[in-house]
Amino acid sequence: MKISMIINTVLAIALVFLSYKLAVTGNDKGKEQDSSEVVLNTILKRTSIRSYENKSVEKDKIEKLLRAGMAAPTAMNKQPWHFIVITDKGQLQKLSEANPYAAMAAKAPLAIVVCGDMKKAAEGDARELWVQDCSAATENILLAATGMGLGAVWTGTYPSKERCTDVAKVLGLPESLIPLNTIVIGYPDADVSPKDKWNTENISYNTYGEE
Repeated sequence: MKISMIINTVLAIALVFLSYKLAVTGNDKGKEQDSSEVVLNTILKRTSIRSYENKSVEKDKIEKLLRAGMAAPTAMNKQPWHFIVITDKGQLQKLSEANPYAAMAAKAPLAIVVCGDMKKAAEGDARELWVQDCSAATENILLAATGMGLGAVWTGTYPSKERCTDVAKVLGLPESLIPLNTIVIGYPDADVSPKDKWNTENISYNTYGEE
């Protein structure tokens, strides 16, 4: 009788413990799924924003943007990038004039110029990988901006020699720094719907043309 009671008690405790573990595991899986959806939704929500409120971007958010940029993948871990943060209105105006595609910078509170640092770049044929590394950093910044409720737009500089020269002059860049692009950032002053770019014609499986 006592033995039976002990066995039943042990089984009851084991059942409670198992139920708890299953519940925790289920919640963890739910969190993982929720996390993946948040990331995907941020990616799909990102779009180019060219008009901003008259409101400064907080310093802590600027640092988060830069941290996101530096978290990008980089060939051989060279990290061949340098970020010029511009908040001065005079500099933003000059930057808008140096690069016609960054004209919106004149009315923006913030711009980040992503540069390739040739002192850190790989040697030989791998040198040009700095473009890919800095592009990955740029996309990270754009996604981080979207996730924080900011709007941003990627405006190209490199490989236009004229634009590179003009931007470098405004920022006082040494020859070792090549401006890849200017990311203009601010709080959007209007809702802009992202474009749906999903197109199965751009996909092949295993070999070109295979669906």
